Amino acid sequence: MSRVVTLVLVDPSGAVLGALPPYEVPMPWWQEVADVVDGARQHYGVDVTVLRLLRASRDRPHGGAVVYAAELRGPGTPSIVDAAPADTAALAPHARRAPWAEPGGAHATLSWAADRLAARGRLVARTVQQRTWNLSAIWRLETVSAGDTAPVDAPHPVDLARETAWVKQVPPFFAHEGAVLRWLGEALPGTAPALLAEEPGRLLLAHVPGVGRYEADATELDELARDMHRVQVRAARDLETLLAAGLPDLRAPRLAERVRAVVAAYAPDDPALTALTDGLEARLAAVAECALPDTLVHGDLHPGNAIGAHDGRVIIDWGDAFAGHPAFDILRLTAGVPEAPALIESWAARWRADVPGCDPEHAVALLAPVAALRNAAVYAGFLAAIEPSEAPFHAADVPFWLDAARALL
Repeated sequence: MSRVVTLVLVDPSGAVLGALPPYEVPMPWWQEVADVVDGARQHYGVDVTVLRLLRASRDRPHGGAVVYAAELRGPGTPSIVDAAPADTAALAPHARRAPWAEPGGAHATLSWAADRLAARGRLVARTVQQRTWNLSAIWRLETVSAGDTAPVDAPHPVDLARETAWVKQVPPFFAHEGAVLRWLGEALPGTAPALLAEEPGRLLLAHVPGVGRYEADATELDELARDMHRVQVRAARDLETLLAAGLPDLRAPRLAERVRAVVAAYAPDDPALTALTDGLEARLAAVAECALPDTLVHGDLHPGNAIGAHDGRVIIDWGDAFAGHPAFDILRLTAGVPEAPALIESWAARWRADVPGCDPEHAVALLAPVAALRNAAVYAGFLAAIEPSEAPFHAADVPFWLDAARALL
């Protein structure tokens, strides 16, 4: 599966220049744009920054024909463009547009990162746009020491001490990620990427060697669960500090509000889901009797959100984090995994060792359908907070998770 990409070009002021002819890129994931930028350069000799999705031929990710807005970097208008792109309506201003999706937005963030790196004695030699969508924009920054005499745009000679850093920009509903990373860096160094600098919505991160652990086997999944258990035992002591720093609160009362709201909005006449929400207080009271502490929950704990090797990992992407029940993470980590019962048993044994008398397995059983509804609420929140042209990223997720909740009842 691949993508066929069309870029509608704008200049730094936002004026529409036209559209490049379509071209194919091998990676199907809509939010991954490094090969989109490379393709524009290779096929048409233009340098661009991809701003946002304008239209997709499919109603859910990924692959197919996709149209992006892209800012032209450099003067002039390429002669190859079609002067009458068909997506001008999606180019109109929108109140929910992310700042990095506006012309000039990437330049502002990269300039911010370059200034912070310069203060650390590093010059940016090369920037690579990796990802852009409504949940984040990510650039890889290759840097050299400020004391090096070679030009910063030189090729990659081995005698230059190159280092990689990453800059990540996130929407307001993920603004707490910096606070979580800062706490992790102080309390449990090495658990998450090192935070080099931050301001609201912007994070400058140290490089983490290794690859995403998407293909992790059951043994490594158990180790990842052990890593997160260590975080959660420590975070339970500092939960009020994390909440004061901006960590969203999804402990029982707020969780009930979110779950009820998504059912009321998307499935008000569904008898099974209505019965679940009607009995929510009793269910959550039974969860509380299982005696596990509320703590820091990653919120999207899957092996792709760990980087490293089979013998050690760093957990990334803490924007979904919240204060709540630790069972949510083991439910996410084991979703669809054949070894889920054994992994949950191992997870439960760790909690019983640290909290004598607790009943982790019963908490997991009680929270499984609630976790699915929480996921539906998360995606409903995304849809309410982003501009309509990027809704295809998430529109199918709400009904998917409502169906999952029904199946677990």
